[in-house]
Amino acid sequence: MTTSTTSATSDTAPVRFDTKIAVVLRDDLQPWQRLNVTAFLVSGLGSELPEVIGEPYADADGTPYLPMFRQPVLVFEGTKETLTAAHSRALSRALPRAVFTSDLFTTGNDRDNRAAVRAVPKDQLDLVGLAVYGPRNAVDKVIKGARMHP
Repeated sequence: MTTSTTSATSDTAPVRFDTKIAVVLRDDLQPWQRLNVTAFLVSGLGSELPEVIGEPYADADGTPYLPMFRQPVLVFEGTKETLTAAHSRALSRALPRAVFTSDLFTTGNDRDNRAAVRAVPKDQLDLVGLAVYGPRNAVDKVIKGARMHP
């Protein structure tokens, strides 16, 4: 599967990706929670899916910077029910995903975060965020009902 296509052969032509990175946040989160959840969720995608990471950056002086995602991350919001439905659709399509539950706001480290998620069956997770990656059309179907984050 190709991960991007261009409409022309020029290096300056716009890039159109046939994959999508989407984050869906619950619409009742505080602003700091939205930022925190988004950062945690996308870190999961970047760590497990090397194809989503671009090349390292450097400024004009040659100072190196870490690579970032090679494509935009689209952020959406929805109700608790929207998140639950999106989670079920992501699972049924076996798309790579990351979850953030309300319990993770009370933990302070990765070990406790993993234990909090592990303690709850998948259909009972109190989701506040979901990140998903895959073919554009499949991701669009997963996040159906969510709206672009304002």
